[in-house]
Amino acid sequence: MRLSVFISTILVLGLIETSTAQLNRSIPSEKPKLIVQLVVSQMRFDYISRYWDKFGDNGFKLLVNEGTYCRNARYNYLLTQAYPGLATIATGTNPSVHGIIADKWFNRNTGNEVEATADDKVNTVGGSFFSGKYSAKNLVTSTFGDELKLNNANSKVVSIALDAGSAILLGGHSANGMYWFDTEKGLWVSSSYYTDALPAWVDTFNSKGFAKLYTDREWKALQPIQKYEEADTAAVKSVEKKISLAEKLKGMMDGIIGKPQPKTDFKVLLENPYGNLLTKDLAIAAVVGENLGADEHPDLLCITFSANRFIGGKFGPHSIEMEDTYLRLDRELAHFLEFINSTVGKENCLFILTSDQGVASTPDYLEKSKIPGGYFDPKKAMILLGSYLNALYGQGNWITGYHDKQIYLNRKLIEDSNLNLADFQQKVADFMLEFSGVSNSTTAHNLQNGNFANGIMVKFQNSYNQRRSGDVIINLEPGWVERNGKVTSANSPYDYDSHVPLIFYGWKAKRKSVLNPVYINDLAPTLSILLGITWPNGATGTPIKEMIE
Repeated sequence: MRLSVFISTILVLGLIETSTAQLNRSIPSEKPKLIVQLVVSQMRFDYISRYWDKFGDNGFKLLVNEGTYCRNARYNYLLTQAYPGLATIATGTNPSVHGIIADKWFNRNTGNEVEATADDKVNTVGGSFFSGKYSAKNLVTSTFGDELKLNNANSKVVSIALDAGSAILLGGHSANGMYWFDTEKGLWVSSSYYTDALPAWVDTFNSKGFAKLYTDREWKALQPIQKYEEADTAAVKSVEKKISLAEKLKGMMDGIIGKPQPKTDFKVLLENPYGNLLTKDLAIAAVVGENLGADEHPDLLCITFSANRFIGGKFGPHSIEMEDTYLRLDRELAHFLEFINSTVGKENCLFILTSDQGVASTPDYLEKSKIPGGYFDPKKAMILLGSYLNALYGQGNWITGYHDKQIYLNRKLIEDSNLNLADFQQKVADFMLEFSGVSNSTTAHNLQNGNFANGIMVKFQNSYNQRRSGDVIINLEPGWVERNGKVTSANSPYDYDSHVPLIFYGWKAKRKSVLNPVYINDLAPTLSILLGITWPNGATGTPIKEMIE
């Protein structure tokens, strides 16, 4: 009798202990042990609703249904490219302040093109000679990750992306781990700006050969082609039988899908969804290898799924490829969320999902619906502009560069010719308005001396940096994109380029939908307030009140 009472008592105590552990696990920590910034590159806001019925329950749907969903989040500047977007997320300010005005720009002093994160003075760590020559030297402000480490030396910051620029600009200057993919050797690498040697867990991951495995894998559609109703309907209706995505598109994919690739051609992973799979795998390895979220010191893990940007630029936002990419990413996201919940715990981890930019529909796609649009050819425009300036001012190399809607003039020649720079800039701006598709054109002089409170010129000014921007900046009409070798691009202030998802999930994130306007440069100040640390030193955003109330 006494034995049975003893056993019953043990069972009751065991149940109480289990219940107490479960209760403690459901209570959020005072501060998040881990912050995960997930950036899905070139993700338009409407992708979530477009593919909603095909998503599983534990990926994008889980974040939307159980998180704080900011439905009116936008970038508030003109040149909505990937690298300015990532820098804006990290720094809490616009390109006019953080200095990353574009993915590339023109250096007046050297006459050379500048890649946003290229740095010849650093060396590759762990890969081919040129693959690691990148740093954050051109980012002139601190990031949220930088301030986190300044506040607590025990906090860790790790940033991961296929391309160096995405990893670096989201992670910042002082990250513990900064890793991107070497497409020559198929390895994850870093640069001497951040470390002298790869940690053992990265070497171990590289040795497992996942990159080669995914490179050799054929990209086939998850569903029968006819079920991709959200894609370009004309393309879907043209399919007469159920065939794989590889078979349908092998003639137009330049070997990306359906055509056997050289085993060493790791560039394939930049333009297919297995690049996202490889990125997620390394992110999981980073959590384990660095013990992220394992103690009371908040850590930051930055992940950019940049393959989506390369796929979108090649096939467009309404393609079957794009839809299939998001259906696959939904599965990877669900797996990653499950992993974090089982290791760190949802209540201890704050997820933020957003994007660095949207993307325009291809003009060809718009034409089918009789919606205005078109391609602006900058090469032809510059030839005509050069002829105009020669006729007006005499023969000379008046234009030194054109980069992404920015025209750089030869200021030395203008000065030597005793011409007024502001008047010269205005002549160029006026001439550019004569081209089809050009909606607005303004000068550096106007942006430096004006103080705009609203309208399109605010977005011009938020993109303009006096040291790096062009003499004349143009904006195209809605539906128009530059002809740059891709079927479409972003780089405008319009909704399809500037409106992106923003979702908070996990640690103290309430289940709600936020309709008030939110700008992406509000994100870093919001996280800083939540952790009680100093804002990034150039931050101009405002904390999102729905997250801090």
